Amino acid sequence: MQDWQPPSPEQRHALVAQARFDADGLLAAIAQDEDRNVLMLAWMNSEALDETLRTGRVCYFSRSRQRLWRKGESSGQVQHLLKAAFDCDCDALLLTVHQTGVACHTGRRSCFYQNVTPEGLQADSAPLITPTQLYGSTDPGRG
Repeated sequence: MQDWQPPSPEQRHALVAQARFDADGLLAAIAQDEDRNVLMLAWMNSEALDETLRTGRVCYFSRSRQRLWRKGESSGQVQHLLKAAFDCDCDALLLTVHQTGVACHTGRRSCFYQNVTPEGLQADSAPLITPTQLYGSTDPGRG
């Protein structure tokens, strides 16, 4: 897959204007890798969306910290945008990314590792790296 080619400033502003943000000013953003494995779901405000489209480095809005969250800024586990697609209502965004390392703050490749079974939740993968190795602490918080 080809590297991200940013739209012109005019097109970028038009795309951000077309996005349908919720009452909190947020848009659901689903990140998948090049093989279409879903890595995570996070949120973008208009500033995060604009920065992502402009730079090709994925930026989210952290609801817990109430600020922009540039994926990998503390862990080094960066996401580089390869492709972006809005759903039919422009209220959700699908990002195809090149993921450096793991996407989940638990140290797993994907945040979607807890399968629902008759016995309850069952993890289908072990962490590839510990949160301490990722963040230097055991409580990295959530986006």
